Amino acid sequence: MENDSDKEPGRMFPANDNNNADGDPKAETWQRIDRAALTLARIIGRRMAREDFERLQAANDNGLGNGKNGS
Repeated sequence: MENDSDKEPGRMFPANDNNNADGDPKAETWQRIDRAALTLARIIGRRMAREDFERLQAANDNGLGNGKNGS
């Protein structure tokens, strides 16, 4: 069993094994992060577009054929 007192105090070691021999994350890990980030960006963008569209619809209260202007 390894003696824990030999390690630097306060240093954290990851419990996962997503690193290669050089200590850098694997390319697969970065690809998964990129996919997740792009998916999240799409969701946020769609939500923002819906909110803008609703705001434009609410601002346009001049309904067609309301009879006041002869249309």
